[in-house]
Amino acid sequence: MRLSIAFRAFALGLFSALLLSGAASAAEVRVMISGGMTAAYKALIPEFERATGHKVLTAYGPSMGTTANAIPVRLERGEPADVLIMVGYALGDLVKKGKVVADSTVDLVRSPIGVAVKSGAPRPDISSADAVKRALLAAKTIAYSDSASGVYVSTEMFAKLGILDAMKDKARKIPATPVGEIVAHGDAELGFQQISELKPVEGIDIIGPLPAELQQITVFSAGIASVSKEPDAGKALINFLASPAARAELVKSGMDPIAGATN
Repeated sequence: MRLSIAFRAFALGLFSALLLSGAASAAEVRVMISGGMTAAYKALIPEFERATGHKVLTAYGPSMGTTANAIPVRLERGEPADVLIMVGYALGDLVKKGKVVADSTVDLVRSPIGVAVKSGAPRPDISSADAVKRALLAAKTIAYSDSASGVYVSTEMFAKLGILDAMKDKARKIPATPVGEIVAHGDAELGFQQISELKPVEGIDIIGPLPAELQQITVFSAGIASVSKEPDAGKALINFLASPAARAELVKSGMDPIAGATN
């Protein structure tokens, strides 16, 4: 209910602005989005569509990597897009390559890395760096994502803990598939990914976030694709996701809103 009331107020202001700009006609907005914001995004988009009349068409994929559905790969093969929602530094790389309109980017949320086990499995202590090190060394199998959190875990964090060599044979990168699903199926004892990506997965227990001395916060950002055919409608969507109306759903998904957080 609070979301609907807040969004209606947002939509009224948005619709008035669109009328003044002559851009109030309904449009199809094509979005490419990575996993970190997906759960909140799916909850918010129906409200945006109802209030604006726009239709949102969504393609999902990681912010980086070489899998067929990775956002940079989708763009390279010419898939249409209006809005990109992905890891901030990966979006920045696309700005440098001319794939994203430079002055259109908005930082939306901060997302911490969490640790998960299969539902009902023993929950190791992860309250300190030493505790995480012991848990990693004791685990037989470990999974991490092929996106920002996995890059950090498999390189910086393992190295910081002095266990890089020990992890080579039992820690593996999971391309495209949510890490939580691998853990839920029993194919990994420990899983590392953004909490917002772990939360929607059934069959796992999220032990908690990494301790502060090991935590790496990922910023998710949005921008308008250079090939956009509906930049005004795309900007309206980004403005909504950055507005106070979206805040509660973003927090519910385990993220810390940046834009509009104090409004």
